Amino acid sequence: MPDPAASRILLEFDDVVKSFGGVVAVDHLSAHVRQGSVHGLIGPNGAGKTTMINLITGLFHPDSGTISFDGKHLEAMAPHQIAALGISRTYQNVRLFSGMTALEQVMTGCYLQRGVSLWASFLGTGNARRQWAKTRDHAMSLLKRVGMADRADELAETLSYGEQRRVEIARALGLNPKLLLLDEPTAGMNTQEASSVGRLVHELRDSGLTILLVEHNMGLVTEFCSSCTVINFGRLLAEGDPRTCIANPQVQEAYFGRQNDAERIQALR
Repeated sequence: MPDPAASRILLEFDDVVKSFGGVVAVDHLSAHVRQGSVHGLIGPNGAGKTTMINLITGLFHPDSGTISFDGKHLEAMAPHQIAALGISRTYQNVRLFSGMTALEQVMTGCYLQRGVSLWASFLGTGNARRQWAKTRDHAMSLLKRVGMADRADELAETLSYGEQRRVEIARALGLNPKLLLLDEPTAGMNTQEASSVGRLVHELRDSGLTILLVEHNMGLVTEFCSSCTVINFGRLLAEGDPRTCIANPQVQEAYFGRQNDAERIQALR
């Protein structure tokens, strides 16, 4: 596996500013993610992490600065245009469609990537039925990839929280992304479930995917991320090796205030 540190930059923030009224959520932030890496994005609650994800995906537009992906500027693009470039995401709170099976959830993502109308497949227009069969097979392969093939025909709302997270990741993979944005994928999980998601993240990375991981679980970040960016109040605190970043006194103070150094480091682990 090539060293991610030697890979080219795939995503880059350059002096980005985003305000909401009088509140500066992202404050002259510069950061980058290298191709083929699992890059952690960490910081205390309210640090601006989800705002960064929303800026990348086009839900928000920066007030100033530039955001580039694979050599293309994203600042003025609509979400569907950015998705078409190869960026997909999951959400901090699971967002699955009610009344649809796990397989149907994933098929919606595949339809968007293939450019085939979901309604056309129901009506049987043109080659839509052939596309439906191909899409179903591809969706099943994605469910298998995340360990959920045996639950394909179950309604999403009947699945456990951890299983719903996996289905959401499979749906995001249906867009065939180059960059996958995971917004706190282990929130609400126990240690075993979180480690399982971490192993899945590494498997996806090994398949050639670049992953930006927003995460509060520092153990997960140090175990599975090759690099990280730490922000607080929308400003860069530290970047580089996760363990080095976590040992940074400014990072420790941002999370815990002025505690004893040994106590802070132990808490982050």
